[in-house]
Amino acid sequence: MAVTGAGDELGARLKAYEGQPAAVSGVGKDPVNQPMIRHWCEAMGDTSPAYEGPDAVAPPTMLQAWTMGGLSGHTGRTGAYDELLTLLEEAGCTAIVATDCEQEYLRPLWPGDEVVFDTVIESVSERKTTKLGTGHFVTTRTDVRVGRELVGTHRFRVLKYAPGGRKRKPPRPRPVINRDNAGFWEGVAEERLLVQRCADCGTPRHPWLPGCNACGSLDWDTVESSGEGTVCSYVVMHHPPFPAFDPPYAVGLVELAEGVRMVSNVVGVPYDKVRIGLPVRVEFRRYDDDGGALTLPVFRVVDGLDGLDGLGVPGAPGASGGEA
Repeated sequence: MAVTGAGDELGARLKAYEGQPAAVSGVGKDPVNQPMIRHWCEAMGDTSPAYEGPDAVAPPTMLQAWTMGGLSGHTGRTGAYDELLTLLEEAGCTAIVATDCEQEYLRPLWPGDEVVFDTVIESVSERKTTKLGTGHFVTTRTDVRVGRELVGTHRFRVLKYAPGGRKRKPPRPRPVINRDNAGFWEGVAEERLLVQRCADCGTPRHPWLPGCNACGSLDWDTVESSGEGTVCSYVVMHHPPFPAFDPPYAVGLVELAEGVRMVSNVVGVPYDKVRIGLPVRVEFRRYDDDGGALTLPVFRVVDGLDGLDGLGVPGAPGASGGEA
């Protein structure tokens, strides 16, 4: 059944799920603990002293992490949310994409805290037409508690939609620009790679943040990067395919000469020739599609295949052959 033929009957059935619980008395699989905090901070590059030592607190943005059930799920989950998604799928909304989340923090979480949570289906939108297709926005609200004390709220919104029948290649996703990172994207539009730098302790940081990870200062300025860097890690994307991209392609974690790391495409050599240690240099690429003009920084291997010299890559100048 097509979404456009669902009519008022489908809308009424969807609205009936508003207010229904998606999880009742869910229990976090692990207490708040220092190892998970450490892993999170390492992944995010957050070196704040508030998250270390005997008086450490958990980063507030980890709120959802303590409620996640992993591959095995969690107890307390009801069938209402799955029923809602199934109803949408039967109506032709076979695709889903997360759109945004909102979190409210009422008090810090400390190691040893054991969280419980309740999740409710807060709202199901009227039928909306987006560039992705036609569908409905579904918002859930999770109240996180320690004992009976409410410590935070997490709202999560997805779009469940029927993919549009585009014949043309869809536009590349646009970056989410906000007041914290607008300066970075303004620099990119001018083909300048700007790195944020703490005005008090001089620590550079990326991605752009309102405060310094090292000292907590809110004062900062910028320095223009030379664009020179080194591939310190990478993945080759094969699956899942995204319509705006042509897999396989290499995505690298590049360490810039200024001491920060940035994720972007590695270009200039075949995807299967990318290696850790490759020297790269920023290159600004302009894309013009249905979404309008877009400039993005990518990283080109210095001197193309010559940049593979000495890294043991078969077929590269000076390579010794064999497995890299």
